[in-house]
Amino acid sequence: MPNKFYVTTSIAYTNAPPHIGFALELCQADVLARWHGLEGDARFFLTGTDEHGRKNLEAAQGADLEPKKYVDAMSAKFRELARSLDISHDDFIRTSDRERHWPGVEAFWRRLADAGDLRKGQYKGLYCVGCEAFKKLSDLKDGRCPDHGTAPEAIEEENWFFHLSRYQDELLGLIEKDELHIVPSERRNEVLSFIRQGLEDVSFSRPRKDLPWGIPVPGDESQTIYVWADALPNYLTALGFGRGDDERFRTFWPADVHAIGKDILRFHAVIWPAMLLSAKFPLPKTLLVHGHILSGGQKMSKTKGNVVDPFALIERYGADAVRWYLLKEIPTTGDGDFTEARFREIYEGELVNGLGNLLSRVVAVAEKAGEPITLRGHRIREEIASAWKSHRAALEAFRLDRALASVFDLVLYGNRLVEERRPWEKENWREALPDLLILLGNAAWILVPFLPKTAREMFIQLGIDPRDTTPWEERTLRPKKGEPLFPRI
Repeated sequence: MPNKFYVTTSIAYTNAPPHIGFALELCQADVLARWHGLEGDARFFLTGTDEHGRKNLEAAQGADLEPKKYVDAMSAKFRELARSLDISHDDFIRTSDRERHWPGVEAFWRRLADAGDLRKGQYKGLYCVGCEAFKKLSDLKDGRCPDHGTAPEAIEEENWFFHLSRYQDELLGLIEKDELHIVPSERRNEVLSFIRQGLEDVSFSRPRKDLPWGIPVPGDESQTIYVWADALPNYLTALGFGRGDDERFRTFWPADVHAIGKDILRFHAVIWPAMLLSAKFPLPKTLLVHGHILSGGQKMSKTKGNVVDPFALIERYGADAVRWYLLKEIPTTGDGDFTEARFREIYEGELVNGLGNLLSRVVAVAEKAGEPITLRGHRIREEIASAWKSHRAALEAFRLDRALASVFDLVLYGNRLVEERRPWEKENWREALPDLLILLGNAAWILVPFLPKTAREMFIQLGIDPRDTTPWEERTLRPKKGEPLFPRI
């Protein structure tokens, strides 16, 4: 069989509607999935929603709804976001799904128990509902969670514990040897520093009387499985683990890439691999960690009124314009800034006046020529080869922003060629059009994983059949102008 590629997003909490940060993660994973599909790999792309835990329960109570009804409505919004962004996911997992998810979580719990890595004991400490995580004093800033600005609750209760401390040395070795590859390197160093400080066993359940919304602990109905111990196995349950239908699991596990945000790094780089080691499963190969999207340099929050609604952006500018901004303007592995003024500047400057205008001008001249344009004899082989080389190197390094920038470099070069070659003058078009058309054809191919709708429209206007494997030099094109790629607002 061909090489396989399994990529996942994190699964999103359903306590609030989708935000622009999750849209970023969807787009990043989608590019990787589409790229590997183009490379001929058997690909599987998973996303979904995390629907249990205290945070979701409180959100449902605040809306005066039963938890299941509430998470059903919220999960539908995340599905709609994926559809609106033209995301090519192969599956969508929900942790409230009793048929698809619960059996695998229960089977995974029993594996941890069989390994001797679960024990019952008394827990006394601090719990942040916003993070759905237990906190140390060293995690807090002025007594508050730095991510949510709230003071964690003091909790004392009987829980099941996972023996995380047993896996400290093994985890260190795996990460140091890059057998668990963490991108970027600063996140890798952050995880190594955290582990070297010493790992403690972690609470893996909550009393069911306090948290009835979740999966009961197998063999102990008085306890509910901790939300992260429930959520993380989604990467296995969506492949059929625990349901006796494990052909997909055998084909695609381990995950090749988990795309996640930096705020959940420790869960994915420490707790999840330790759980897999305990259960005797191979570890994921790469954690691709993105940063936060800021708004005018500030962290987004409802109280500040600077939260960006991805649906409103998509409705106003189109999915591909949103994808362009998120994938090119936001550093793939760092924090990035968003303002609508900057978004509009990029939209008008790079998409309307850049890519869209270049295609429109070249296709109009080619159509006006009134005869097929042969690409034989084009003179920009080195420029095209250089663009592809830098594009592929950036993709392989998980720098999607740089990979997409290679397209804009071609656009800038193409617009210079138009001004230099003046193809609208009859004596110039036979020499100029082959170069410009082959440049746009290659730009369209590079765009396929990034802006799929735009790439399809470019192929149509250029007269290119993407199924055609004929070498460029042997092709003859009949371009036909269509609607603008990016209409002016």
